[in-house]
Amino acid sequence: MQRALCLMVISAALAGCGGGGKGLFHRDVPTFDGQRFGGSVKAARGNRQTFVVTINGVSRSPEGAIAAAEYKATQHCIQYFGTSDVDWQVGPETRPLPVSGDALTFRGTCRDV
Repeated sequence: MQRALCLMVISAALAGCGGGGKGLFHRDVPTFDGQRFGGSVKAARGNRQTFVVTINGVSRSPEGAIAAAEYKATQHCIQYFGTSDVDWQVGPETRPLPVSGDALTFRGTCRDV
């Protein structure tokens, strides 16, 4: 009886961790054009102001990948410079889009406040 009660309590606790039906281990990742995109922002340790953002899975939605790249860049600039302003060297307005394989790559600089 005690074992069954313990299992019920654990089950209830784990059900509450789902985050609105998203599952226990599902990260709260934003979607862009209905898709989730993986990617990264890389910058030299001595100069985080200039960065490269790469987003994977561009073939699923080019518009979504562009939005995901802007989002990642904004996060980076806010974290290191307290501003969301980016000057793009290669960015959302660049045509044709800088795609290699299935990855979109932009280069930008955070504006210093």
